[in-house]
Order: sequence, then C-alpha cells, then structure tokens
Amino acid sequence: EGKQFYVNPRNTASGSLRQLDAKVTANRKLRFFAYAWGEMSMMPAETQSGMVEVFRRWGFPVNPLTQRLSSVEEIIGHYRDIGLKRADLDYDIDGVVYKVDRLDLQARLGFRSRSPRWATAHKFPAEQAFTTVEAIDIQVGRTGALTPVARLTPVTVGGVVVTNATLHNADYVEGIGNSGQRIREEGHDIRIGDTVIVQRAGDVIPQVLDVVMEKRPDGAVKYVFPTQCPVCGSHAVREKNEKTGKLDSVTRCTGGFVCRAQAIEHIKHFVSRNAFDIEGLGTKQVDFFFESDDPALMIRTAPDIFTLKERQERSLTKLENIEGFGRVSVRKLFEAIDARREIALNRFIFALGIRHVGETTAKLLARSYGSYRAFAEAMDGAGPKFGDAWNELNAIEGIGEVVAASIVEFFKEPRNIEVVQRLLAEVRPLDAETPVASGSPVAGKTVVFTGSLERFTRDEAKARAEGLGAKVAGSVSKKTDYVVAGPGAGSKLDKARELGVAVMTEDEWLALIGS
Repeated sequence: EGKQFYVNPRNTASGSLRQLDAKVTANRKLRFFAYAWGEMSMMPAETQSGMVEVFRRWGFPVNPLTQRLSSVEEIIGHYRDIGLKRADLDYDIDGVVYKVDRLDLQARLGFRSRSPRWATAHKFPAEQAFTTVEAIDIQVGRTGALTPVARLTPVTVGGVVVTNATLHNADYVEGIGNSGQRIREEGHDIRIGDTVIVQRAGDVIPQVLDVVMEKRPDGAVKYVFPTQCPVCGSHAVREKNEKTGKLDSVTRCTGGFVCRAQAIEHIKHFVSRNAFDIEGLGTKQVDFFFESDDPALMIRTAPDIFTLKERQERSLTKLENIEGFGRVSVRKLFEAIDARREIALNRFIFALGIRHVGETTAKLLARSYGSYRAFAEAMDGAGPKFGDAWNELNAIEGIGEVVAASIVEFFKEPRNIEVVQRLLAEVRPLDAETPVASGSPVAGKTVVFTGSLERFTRDEAKARAEGLGAKVAGSVSKKTDYVVAGPGAGSKLDKARELGVAVMTEDEWLALIGS
C-alpha cells in the first residue's frame, strides 16, 4: 500500500491489538496458534498435548509442528529439525519451548515469579551485526542505578533497526569484573568510536557482545564512569557487600527523591501494570505531569495522582483544554484513578518501589502480615538487626538479610514515611486473603521445614502447607507453631527445642494435615 513495512511480529501484533479502532485491528489479519488456557470449570484432558488436541477438535488453530517426545535426544533432535525449517515457515520464531506434559506434574513443579518451572525455552542463536559506538550515555533508574547505554550507528539486527544497547554497568564497560574475571573473551574495554558486535538477546533486547580490536581508532580514549549523578549531581557510589567485601556491580545515585530521574521513574513504577495499574497514565502522561510547574497539574510523588481531580476542580487550568487530552480521556483517567483507591495489599507494597522488593516478595510480605497496619508496625519495630520484629521478617521463607535490611531502611527514611502517610490518606490497602481449606488443622499456623525431606520436595511441602492456610517460614522464632524435621536437621531443630516449639517428623506432619 506504499506505507511503512512492519518491522517484527511482536511489535506488529501488539500495535494491532492496541488500535482504538477495531476495524484497523480486523484489517491486520492477525492469526494465532492456541496452546494454553485460563480458568477452566473442568479439565477436558490430563496432559498439555491432550489439551492441544482438545483445542484442535474445538476448531482452534494449533501448531502442526508440536510433538510429544520422550527423551533428551528426541527433543534436541526436534530443536535442530525446527531450526532447519525455520527459514521456510510462514511466521517468525526464536526457538522451541519444552514442557512437562502431565498437568499434575506441572502443578507440583509450580511457578517462579515470571515463568513456570515446568517449561523452558531453547532459543536459536541470535542474529549478530557490526556497528560503531558513537557515544556512551548514563541513564538513572528508579533505585538510583546508573546504567551506561551505547548510542550506536543505526544497524538492522533481526529485522529491527538498533540504535541503542545497554552496557549494564561499569564493569561491563571496563571488560573486567570486580573479581578480576574477564567479561568478554579478551577482556577488552568498550570505547567511543569502537566497532562492536551487536545482537538482540532472545531476538528482543539489543546487547553489545564484543569489540573488534582491529578496527579501534587511534587515540580512542578509555571511558571514565561518572562519580556524580548526571541528573542531580549527587555523589554516585558502588556499595560494598558486608559479607564478601566485594563492590556491588551497580553504581547508584545517593540523591533519592531529590534526584529527578529517580522520582519520575518511581511514579512510572507506581502506575505500572503490576502495581496500581492506572490506565491513562503512561510514560508520556507521567512525563507531562511531572514536568509541569502548574499546581493544578503537577504530579511529583505518588499521592499527587489522587489529588489531581480535586486540584483540577479548583483551578482555571483545565486538563481537557491541553493538547493531547480531551474531555473523554480526562474523564476516563479520573475514573481509572478513583478505581484504585482500594487496592490489594501486595500491589500496594510492590508499588512503593522498595529496593529488592519485586512482585513475589510483595506477595510474601502481604501473606505473612495480612494487613498494611500489621506490616507497618512490624517494620517500625524491626529497627537495627535485632529484636522479634527483625527476626520475624527474616523468618519469612524467601526473604533474606539483604532484602529485610532494604525494607527496614525504606521505612526509616523520613521522606519515604511522609510520602506513604500522604498516600494512605487517599487509598486503602485491602487485607490479604488467606487461602484456608475447610476444616484445616494448620490454618493460621506458622511452620518451618528443615532437614532432608524424603516424602516430598521443599516446594511441594510449602505449596501444600500454604494451600491449607499455613504460613511457611524460613527460620524458627517464638511465633513458629510447628517444625517439620527430616534427616540431617541442624540449627533450626536446636532452635525449636530451645524455644519449646512442637517438632514432628514428615509422617506426623502428613497425619496432621490428613494426607
């Protein structure tokens, strides 16, 4: 049609589905293969391959190259066969996914925070290209991390024009890790003017693989990593790990919310999909509100989002009259904001942007404390690294000292407390729902598993206990109700006996829960 070519399947599909006009989406002729499902009132098959066959009978398109295989040799052979057919397919792929077929085994293996344990992707080798580093800039993230980014002479890699690529940290630019190990094959540093090899990791993220030393220009100057934040001028430091004595790989700005870059990235994190998920507050809108000097429009911290409508009603500056907005879009934005005045506790904790606290950790904290009030009181009492509150935080399975210290430090910072208190005046975190099986004898109890479990894996034991409404802790404290000890149990068993906590074998635990 004489228009711009579509660049890659990912962007074409997502861009098509996001069209405001459904007729445009219909004209894109998107097609798909069915391979997964959502909520099911009844499972029509007991295996992944059986479900795919059910989809086929129901009339959904399924991929004819899908196979059920029985050995490592067979799946590697299939991977190689697909690789040979890749160029002749009518669609782009970047690899093969292996899945455990039985659904009951999938359930036992469970999920990590972002991916299932019962499936893994085997990617094809990424396409590579040569280009030149024109500049190295520093981006400052939400947690103050200074990330070097290579500005590249535009080059097409895997059907996409690449102009930027992350250089990760100071060590990656230097080519030598903080333990003296070579990061690239020859340990060369990366300099402005260098010819470099670029690839798209997983056919998505551009990365600089290595330097072509034969093409390094005369007089190329070694890049000096900044010791000050390029945004706010605050001192930039690499923290030292207390246990190992090694420097952290990441350089961080010490400016906190004084740093404009950190403040604006925090708001973007706050409104993101897995946090408050406020539709209508995308990157461009957040940038606009943050940069505004008009009191009726400014959003400098998260609580400002929830006072925007009230400030608009009192002001002569109307958002609907500003280019890029309109009466309908403004109304929808305010409705989206109001819809988030009550929010799940785990989303609220995640949205605070505490360093090291991702979605999984936020869910652990919500489930362990139950309410925001209990969580806040515990963090207030956690203090330096001692006391019952600190021990209770560390006892949560999946939270170690580094994460615990980061959480406590967040709630000791007056600026953070002030922002959270203002936020709580506008929104209400809902108490966490605890899954409790009917008549469960361990509902609300705290249990610790220790030693070499023989009847089940640690993950299975944890999942079963939590399914019955119990809390699984990683260490023993005064609040522990049961310690299930297998062979080789050591310090946790000693601690339980010292505190008078009930200790039982695996068989006794199974008898208690009725398994």
